[in-house]
Amino acid sequence: MGENGDNNIEVVAADHGDSMMDKEEDFSSESEEEEEEDVGKESKPDKQKKGWFSSMFQSIAGKANLERSDLEPALKALKDRLMTKNVAEEIAEKLCESVAASLEGKKLASFTRISSTVQTAMEDALVRILTPRRSIDILRDVHAAKEQRKPYVVVFVGVNGVGKSTNLAKVAYWLQQHNVSVMMAACDTFRSGAVEQLRTHARRLQIPIFEKGYEKDPAVVAKEAIQEATHNGSDVVLVDTAGRMQDNEPLMRALSKLVNLNNPDLVLFVGEALVGNDAVDQLSKFNQKLADLSTSQNPRLIDGILLTKFDTIDDKVGAALSMVYISGAPVMFVGCGQSYTDLKKLNVKSIVKTLLK
Repeated sequence: MGENGDNNIEVVAADHGDSMMDKEEDFSSESEEEEEEDVGKESKPDKQKKGWFSSMFQSIAGKANLERSDLEPALKALKDRLMTKNVAEEIAEKLCESVAASLEGKKLASFTRISSTVQTAMEDALVRILTPRRSIDILRDVHAAKEQRKPYVVVFVGVNGVGKSTNLAKVAYWLQQHNVSVMMAACDTFRSGAVEQLRTHARRLQIPIFEKGYEKDPAVVAKEAIQEATHNGSDVVLVDTAGRMQDNEPLMRALSKLVNLNNPDLVLFVGEALVGNDAVDQLSKFNQKLADLSTSQNPRLIDGILLTKFDTIDDKVGAALSMVYISGAPVMFVGCGQSYTDLKKLNVKSIVKTLLK
């Protein structure tokens, strides 16, 4: 099939249209419209929509000056419910604290008032957790790097089999749509077939790729790729690295060397939404190892998160919360399908709705 086959693939890739990264507004306005419709329908005390709320909080409606002891059974049930959606226990407790603070000492006559107070308290707390300590605007930062005549470098890290290469290609496609010139760097010199896999994506997207084959030092390959990108004027270098388990000392040492030697602009942790709190454990151990193995006073840690397979997790969205909570790094991208366009921003409002439904 050779070239013709590849050309067909290229046409398909080009026809995929806009990356979903740039359609965030549509998603949120849709959900807001739904909410407005729901409000219109809710002449009855929203039994359907908040069945679990009613069973938890009905008993405290109308009590004067709610005390902690009145709230305890409902708060315990709320915590258990959140944990079934993969929210880590510590975070579930924090959210319940928020709810308790919003209700304690109040007299809320109707169940509907309690229900909306609880929802608002939860939303506020969740938004606080999901709004990271630092936000990163890649397109702005790429532009700033360009003005300094140097490429913006992103290193993709994570355990085996989470879809690093595929999602790196989705990020490349999104950047291309913003007229950013991209180079891929094949720094997974460990896993057989990894360079070929990246080469296939590069060919489909018509993006240059820097490769040196296998069994080379990935830190040096990355350095040479960045030099090449500087020389040929590429705006961004996307560095693919070998998947590694967080407790694999030699591979973690190699990753630490790559990060320290090249000082990338962004270290992006790629984790699977599907594995829930295992991804949280992986992320915290990656950070710990990068800190332990760094030679610098201020070690470079994970800057941002890309969650893959987000379309397969139904309502178990709690892992996203936990990952942001423990690392302070924002979820920058959400992978949600097989096509190059299937990359989204995390919609905080929709996560809140999912956790509360």
